[in-house]
This record gives sequence, structure tokens and C-alpha cells, in this order.
Amino acid sequence: MELILRYMKKYSARIAQSMGIKLLGAVTELMIPYILEHLIDEVVPLGQLGQAVLWGGLMILTALATRQLNIAANRIAVDNAHNVSYDIRQDLFTRTANLSGAQFDRFGLPSLISRMTSDSYNVQSCVQSLQTMCIRMPILLLGGIGVTMAMDPVLSGILCVIVPVLIVVILAVSRYGIPLYRKVQEKLDDVVRIMREDITGIRVVKALSKTEYEKGRFGAANDAMTRADIKASVIMAIPGPLMQMCLNIGLTLVVWIGAARVNNGQIKPGVILAFLTYFNMVMQGVMGINRIFMMISKASASANRIGQVLAAPIDQKVLPPEEAKKPAGDEFIRFEHVTFSYHDGAEGSVEESRREQCLYDISFALKKGESLGIIGPTGCGKTTIINLLMRFYDVEKGGVFVDGRDVRSYEKDELRRKFGVVFQNDMVFYNTLRENIRFGRALNDADLMRAVEDAVAAEYVDSLEEGLDYQADIKGGNLSGGQKQRLLISRALAGHPEILVLDDSSSALDYKTDAALRKAIFERYQDSTTIMIAQRVSSIQNMTHILVLESGRCIGYGTHQELLESCPAYREIYQAQMGALA
Repeated sequence: MELILRYMKKYSARIAQSMGIKLLGAVTELMIPYILEHLIDEVVPLGQLGQAVLWGGLMILTALATRQLNIAANRIAVDNAHNVSYDIRQDLFTRTANLSGAQFDRFGLPSLISRMTSDSYNVQSCVQSLQTMCIRMPILLLGGIGVTMAMDPVLSGILCVIVPVLIVVILAVSRYGIPLYRKVQEKLDDVVRIMREDITGIRVVKALSKTEYEKGRFGAANDAMTRADIKASVIMAIPGPLMQMCLNIGLTLVVWIGAARVNNGQIKPGVILAFLTYFNMVMQGVMGINRIFMMISKASASANRIGQVLAAPIDQKVLPPEEAKKPAGDEFIRFEHVTFSYHDGAEGSVEESRREQCLYDISFALKKGESLGIIGPTGCGKTTIINLLMRFYDVEKGGVFVDGRDVRSYEKDELRRKFGVVFQNDMVFYNTLRENIRFGRALNDADLMRAVEDAVAAEYVDSLEEGLDYQADIKGGNLSGGQKQRLLISRALAGHPEILVLDDSSSALDYKTDAALRKAIFERYQDSTTIMIAQRVSSIQNMTHILVLESGRCIGYGTHQELLESCPAYREIYQAQMGALA
């Protein structure tokens, strides 16, 4: 709850306004039964129509005032709740976008999505309830008890016995409910993960006729979440039937004891009618407090999950020059004896997670304008080199240097502005081709078209009636694989980067288009230092340097011709591919 209250503080004036109006509404609501009692017991026996109309009109006006005050308070409360949840989502998105690769892996994408959506919605609902129910319900409870004690202490004794018991039950159940709702949200993470996997890979699922299998997998996760939700809801619903039973017993006792007291002349009939209404109000207040604790329990669990992300430490700090390592040479890009491990585990300390060694003692150097091709089997660490170069992760041993500086000494934006990148399975956004290429940068149409031509994409762009204004679907669903890759390469080239990284970005291109692309890069981007990860030897054989990886180790480094002579693994790949082509 500390996180929720911290975000509510910004809107304290508006929240106070909402709660003040709600307070007035609750007070006027308490006046209605009292006016009714006065009307029945004092005004009606006088037989004066004018007085009856006056007090009846006052009761109607009080009811209307209560309605309007509640509507006004609810509108302000809704607005405040939306503002608080908006701020939380903005901060959560910003912090998520700045998580390091290791932190992102520990939280997991499905968990981050559910924290951004369902958890933030739970907090929003709680903030709204705190402004409305947390004022109205206690006022109805305490005010109702106070008024009834003034009317008849004997009948109010019934409330004084029932209410404390119910409140103790509510507090005990709510304390048990918070961990249960936290488990519900964790099970929701699993549902989101499987749903995201299946929607993303729906073509594979259908192609392999695994729809029923995935339906069963999703059903198992959905069942687990449902069971956890039912358990939490059942536990938190325990006070409900108990309160209903107490309400019925209390009303029966009020009528029975009240009727006896009327017959004895100790109270008037109007007191019973007013008391029944107040009794309902008091029990409504108790049940409202139960709902408040349910909402707080759910929101507390969600707020704790959101707080874990917001409180995640910045584990990739910018090193001052005196603490940063110095490169052994003056090359533009240097890897010096780099060793790195991914840590595969849930949220928690690195020591508790399984260490997956990925790179061992990797060293290479590139001068400005040179090029490096990286080749090797799947899982050998090719993409990891790019992750370390762009500082998505930090090395365990050794050093990574760009332009004579340790990458850890750069501000992240300063470092990454040097790059133009196409990753494996890169993202095409739901926008025009123009905006997908521009991507928020100050680039004119001439820059965009030059990049399109260099990426060998001009022909298919020109074939579209809308040209660069053609609307791409989510993830480029209306583009072919080759069209998406050329669009992404256009995005990388458009800013004329200092470092151009192409991570298996030509796998969907035919050999002719791939050759034309490489020719354009070599001729028009000679001042860019290029790193290309590829599965085809033909894509990298003209690179200045070629790095051959196997199981995270460098088993070959040199030019194409040098590796044919010195690296059996590279020679085997070349012969297999070129022989297939022959």
C-alpha cells in the first residue's frame, strides 16, 4: 500500500475534494431515516398537511442531495484513479524499458506484461474505492451506530454485539487473502506467457497440427489460475454469508424487541422503521468494509509486484573514466578476452540461478570502416557478442571497447546512437513504412528513399500504390519475409550509423538480392564499421575479418582465404554450402 499512497500524494488536493464531497453525501444519507422517524412520530399525529408536506419535501430534497453529492464525488474519484494508474503505468514502462538484459530475463516478458495491465488495473480500482467506499462505509457504520444509540440504546446494543465480531473476521480473512491474490497474479503470468507464445507462433501450431496440444497446455495454465482465483475468492467471501446471516438475525431481533418496547410505550413506531433502515446502513457499512479489504488485499499484492520492478536497482551504472578499463590498442571496436554467462533463473540473486556459460575468452579488433563476419552453429554465442557490444549485458571478464572507450563509460543513449541494427526476428510496427523506417528520428524523405534503395527495397516500395505511406500490419503481417527484412535493413541504414550490425538479417533474401545488398553496403557505407552475423559463407566471405564460433569459443579468425586454409570447421561449412550450390 505504500506505493499506492505515494502515487496518490500527487493528487492529494483532488482526492481530499472527492472524499469531502463523499463525506457530505454520507451525512445527508444518514439524515433520511431520522427525518422519516420525525415525520411518522411527531408530524403525522398532528394531522397538519402542511407540516407533513414540508417534512416530506425535506426528505426528498435530502435524498436528491445525497444522490448528486455521490455522483460528483464518484466522478472526481474515477478521474483521480485514472491519473494515479496512468502515472504508475508510465513509470513502470520507463523502468521496464531501462531494465538490463539480465533483469529483463529474471522478470520475464509475460510477468512484465501482466504487471503493466492487470496489476495496474487492480491498483486503479483500489484507488477509486479508497476515495468512495473508505469514506462512505465507515460513516454509515459509525454514524448509524451513533444515531441508533441516541434513539434507543437497547436496540443499538444488538449492533454493538454483532459488528465487532464481523470486523474481527474481516481483518483475519483479509490478512490471509493477500498472499493468495499474489499467487493468482503469478498464475496469470503463466497464462499470458502461453497465450503470447501461441498467438506469436500460431502458424507453426497450425502447420504441425498442434492446436489441440496447445489448447491443452493453455487449459492447464488457465485451470491453475482459475483454481488459485477461486481459492482466494472463496476465502475472501467467507465474511459475506456470515454478515448476511447476522443481518437477518439482527433484523428479526430488532422487530421482535422493538415491537415489545412499542407495546410497553418505551419507544414510538417510527423509531422501529428508522432503526431498520439504520440497521441496513450499518450492515451495508460492514459489508462495504469487507469489500474494501478484498480490494486492498488484491491491490496490495499487485502493488508489491509493480514495486519489485520500480525498485529494481540500476545494475548497469556509467563508470567514471578513472574506473573504466583502457583498451590495449587504438582500434575502433575491441573485444579483449571476453567471458560471459547468462544467468537462467527467476527473480532473486544471481547466486541462486543456473549459470549458462556462453562466451569464453573472445578477442578481436576492428578499425573504423572495417567489417566483421561472424559464423557458427546455432547457440554458439553470435548474438551474445552484439548484446555485449551494445551493453544489453555486462561482461564477466575482459573488456569491450568502442572508439577507444570502455562501453560501460558511455551513457546508454550516447553508445546506442552509434548503431544501426537489424536483429533476428526484429519488430515491424503497426504504422506506415515511412514511420517504420524513420522511427522517430529527424530524417527527411531523401534520407529514407536512399536507405530504401541501398536495402534493395525500392522496387517493392514503388510497386505499392501508397509507396512509403503503405500501412504495415502488426509485426508486418501483410509483408513477406524478404520485404520485412529489407524494411528493417532500411531502418538500420537510414541514420547512416557509425556501426552497422546485421544479425542474420538476409536469411529471407535470395542470393541475388543478398549480393546486391552487400554491394550497396560496401560501396556506400565505407565509413561505417560493419558486423554481420550470417549462416551463409557467401554473405561474409568478403568481410575484412571473419570470426568462427563454436560452443562459445573462437575456433577461427582471419580472412576468408586464411580460414579456408587454417580452420577445418569453416572449410567444412564452405564446402557444404558451395557444393550444394554447385
